[in-house]
Amino acid sequence: MINKEVIKQNIGLILSLGAIALLRPIMKITGIIHLLINEQFGSILMTILISLVWLIIVVKKKSQHPIQILVFAGISYAIFATILSAILSPTLTGQLQGPLTNPLALISIIATNIIWGLIIGVIAIAMIKKEKK
Repeated sequence: MINKEVIKQNIGLILSLGAIALLRPIMKITGIIHLLINEQFGSILMTILISLVWLIIVVKKKSQHPIQILVFAGISYAIFATILSAILSPTLTGQLQGPLTNPLALISIIATNIIWGLIIGVIAIAMIKKEKK
């Protein structure tokens, strides 16, 4: 199945997974992440937890295309996080900050989240295949 069809059939799942990942930047913005020892530890912990949630959801659904779904979930998260930054940074700091002010940062965010989705997708395929045995 080509990516266009996979996206069309799983758009709700893809956007939901991307939205779940917004928990990390929201925790950072609100300062809640600092309650988890320090910001670096909190960011890593939240990334791991979000990855586990993505993995569990895709494996439980026995998705036929976990890599495509999770890569596009990563892309949707990158877009959501960029929009969130564009809305909140002027409100909180008085000026636009974040990836929209630096095109290379925007490319980097999208690429990083594609890789994130790809890695979790590969793990999901292995787990789904293992469950079938």
